[in-house]
Amino acid sequence: MRLMLAALLVASGAAFAQPAPRFIVPENAPPTLPFSPVVVVGNVVYLSGMLGIDPATRALVPGGVEAETQQTLRNIEAALRRLNRGMESVFKCVVMLVDIGEFATFNRAYIPFFQAGRRPARSTFGVSGLVLGARVEIECLAHAPAAN
Repeated sequence: MRLMLAALLVASGAAFAQPAPRFIVPENAPPTLPFSPVVVVGNVVYLSGMLGIDPATRALVPGGVEAETQQTLRNIEAALRRLNRGMESVFKCVVMLVDIGEFATFNRAYIPFFQAGRRPARSTFGVSGLVLGARVEIECLAHAPAAN
């Protein structure tokens, strides 16, 4: 019965009755990016994978995975602030580490950014490489009130 109802909703378009996506590109973003750093659909904020890039220099911060994790999360915080949201609105993160052996170091840098008992769901993967030689990349989903 549920399957039939789902098929009817999809066929009628009712399952896709979300507002149109809002594509948000910060003014200081390089014009050649082949993606939108932030997309809002309804009350969900989709944050593209972010690196530990210092916004002032547009270079990766020195100091390895710990420093990069901290800067990445500060960049995520800044993106959310532009939407009048904070880290408490993040409900899912996907983490990519070049060296899964740095998992404990990553966690030490990651944990302070999220309140105990309200930490987002998370997946962490070891990868063979990241853009710009980064050690870590994080993408997130966050909740935001629907735009009026």
